[in-house]
Amino acid sequence: MLIKSQADVTPAVVEAYQNIDDARLREIVASLVKHLHDFARDVHLTEEEFQKGTQIIAKMGQLSNATHNEVVLMSGSLGFSALVCLLNNGNNGQTETTANLLGPFWRLNSPKTENDASIVRSPTPGPELFVKAYVKDRDGKPVAGALVDVWHSSPEGFYEQQDPNQAEMNLRGQFTTDENGYFGFRTVKPAGYPIPIDGPVGDLLRAAKRHNFRPAHLHFLILKEGFKTLISQIYDPNDDKLETDVQFGVTRALIGDFTRHDGPGPAPGVTGEWYSLNQTFVMEPGKSRLPKPPID
Repeated sequence: MLIKSQADVTPAVVEAYQNIDDARLREIVASLVKHLHDFARDVHLTEEEFQKGTQIIAKMGQLSNATHNEVVLMSGSLGFSALVCLLNNGNNGQTETTANLLGPFWRLNSPKTENDASIVRSPTPGPELFVKAYVKDRDGKPVAGALVDVWHSSPEGFYEQQDPNQAEMNLRGQFTTDENGYFGFRTVKPAGYPIPIDGPVGDLLRAAKRHNFRPAHLHFLILKEGFKTLISQIYDPNDDKLETDVQFGVTRALIGDFTRHDGPGPAPGVTGEWYSLNQTFVMEPGKSRLPKPPID
């Protein structure tokens, strides 16, 4: 169709893409065009602002490589990643869920580890943490034989591939739930950390006067045939960045009951300050799949 005015642009573009064979792709493209055009009309986007916006998008692509994804970082910083996660878990956004973001530091082939063993693989000073966790289905029945990947930052806020002082696969392990759906491990208490701010994400945060920190958390990826793969993060309730997480990842269901103890611990040689965490994860029926590791 010929365009006479700005009002004709949107129907012309939608009509042009109606021949897409994939019905779902056709639906997404049509909706994207309508919302994108409505956004430009809503803010009356200027030509200069449009040019600046395309430069920002191009810059995010230029900064993305095998070890950093500025597009994903921006998506998280706008709350879009968290929204998509919550829309697709917890009975499609109807109930609370322990699902959360994968984050950029998950790796394949974490070392297989016996339940209640340590995942500290090189000297990593910090308060010891003992985790006891259960995996259940929506009816509260234990999920036995699930594979559980665990990973987290050090007490200094670094993942092992960021820190030359940590051994390969330090603070990582893969566990298998027993007949009660149980798995557990010994580690050190993680710390929160900053996200990179040398690109468009940093510009946005500075404009909004926001900090660039994530609160302390543990990562979990739970895999079992017949269930949707559960990706989760469990957060330290005492972290002062819980309500201002730069990636909007914290929900009430993900705040763990990290408990501080003083004195003899549950293993030989543990004394003074140490922590325990008891956690239950609920898996939903669905397709089991491994995500693509975000970083090579």
